[in-house]
Formats: sequence, C-alpha cells, structure tokens
Amino acid sequence: MDSTIIETFNLSKIYRLKRKGKKILALNDVNIAIKEGEKFGLLGPNGAGKTTLVSILSTLIQPTKGYAIIDGYNILQKPNQVKNKIGLMLGRDMIYHRLTGYANLKFFCKIYEISDYKEKIKNIAKELNLKKWLNEYVEKYSTGMRVKLSLCRILLLDRKILFLDEPTLGLDIKTTNFIVEKMKKIGKTIFLTSHNMNVVEKLCDRVAFINNGNILKVGNKTDFKNFMEKGIKIDIGIYQKKDKLKLELDQQDFIIKTKVIENGLIIYLKERKHYKDLFSILNKYLVYKLREEEMSLEQLFLKII
Repeated sequence: MDSTIIETFNLSKIYRLKRKGKKILALNDVNIAIKEGEKFGLLGPNGAGKTTLVSILSTLIQPTKGYAIIDGYNILQKPNQVKNKIGLMLGRDMIYHRLTGYANLKFFCKIYEISDYKEKIKNIAKELNLKKWLNEYVEKYSTGMRVKLSLCRILLLDRKILFLDEPTLGLDIKTTNFIVEKMKKIGKTIFLTSHNMNVVEKLCDRVAFINNGNILKVGNKTDFKNFMEKGIKIDIGIYQKKDKLKLELDQQDFIIKTKVIENGLIIYLKERKHYKDLFSILNKYLVYKLREEEMSLEQLFLKII
C-alpha cells in the first residue's frame, strides 16, 4: 500500500435547481488521496456529499470544477479506462427483481464479457452464502440477500477498485458483520460510504469526515483520537484509598484532571511518555484495573460534524 490509486484535485460540484433558481454546493474543493489496497471510509450526514463524490469518481456525473485520477487515468479525459478499473455498488437498485439471482449475474457477465462465468458465479455465490438461492426470483429475496447479490455482481468483474455506497444500509447485525468480514479479506482498494460507524470502524484503514460538501478531517483512528482527546483517558480500578490517590495525582504536572467514580478513578494523562511516572505512584496502591479508553468513531463523528 505505497502507491496512490485514487486522488482528487479541488473537486467541486454545484447542482442548479432551475425551478427555484437556486444553487446547491454539493462538493467544495475536495482533495483526498487513497493508497492502493486501502480500505477508505467516508462518513457524513444525509446530504453531506458522499454519493455525489462516489458518482463523480465512478464517472456517472461530471464535476463542476476540478478532476480526479483513478489508477493513473483522468476521470474527465479517460472515463472508459476508469470504468474498466472500478466496480460500483449504489445501494441495491442495480439488480433486476423480476429475474432470478442467477439470471441477474449471467446478464452482467454477458455485458462485461466475463469468460467462464458459470464457474465464477457458482464460486462467488457460494462464498457469500447465496448459492442455494440463485434460481429464486430476486423479488423474493430478503434485503440482506439482495445486498449479497449486488456484491456478487461487482466481485465478478474482478476490478482493482470497489466503490460501495451505503452497502449495509438496513441490514441486520449478522449480515452486516458477514459482509464486513468478506470485504476485509479481499485484496482490493475499497472506497466505502456509510452511516454505520461500526462498519467503518471495523473495516476501514482510514476515514474522512464530510459535511456540506467539505472534507473536515482525514486520518486513521489514532490520528483522530490524538486530535480530539485532551489527554489520554485512563480508567483506574481501586477499592481503597481512592481519595488519597486522587489527591496525590492532582498534584502532578503530568495529570490534566482526575474524576472519582464508583470503584476507582478516571484520569487524563498529558502524554504517553508519562505512563512511567503514573506507575511509580500507582505501585503504592492496590490497583486491580488500569485501562486506556479509546474514543469511538461515533464520538468523533458527533464532535467533528
């Protein structure tokens, strides 16, 4: 993962509403770079610009300003070459409900001239636990089964880059976890948009937060944690002398603040290097627990947005 495979340059999109004479800024000078093989997540509320960005990168719509490079090809100058590099999943609307699962996959294989499609369909359907349902009409499928069929469709293309727009929306926890684990194991670059913090946290190497068309922050969990937290939050379990311990810790320069809880203390350490100073104090007490608490992506999302 050392070469950039997706990069945007001041990508902007303005929608013009003719009836109302209004303009909507959907994307505003978006600049992101994604490495080959990376699992990249885009988080934001409804109307933030997530689907617009995916639609531009997959050449479905053109930007008002700026451009992007996908695996060496400019999306404006070489759209057909870009299409040959990507697989796209926009919800569950890219399958036909009045056909069987197998007929859907065969149809797309024919369009994209995929050889040996019978064996490939069988193998991918088996991998996604869909094989026994292939001869059923899609209109009889559950929501989770339709998502799996959509994933089968783009995986059959065997493209280097997958754009997945809200792939787990409306799914139960079991199906969501199943899909996340499958996506983890495939050696492809994944650009994922989602409202599901749990999905992004489990799957993605890095995350970008977007709102009102603007990229607010980009980084991995550690980057965001260091950015958002004022100190390192530590849960200390101690039954006896916790007031004495609090008093002693409050006198230390490397402690930002302390808080008494039922069975111990919550403290905020200035920097990780001060752990040794903390341990020298805790050694004098009967401490049964010491746990550094991580900030979840959901907490980060609420604070950043």
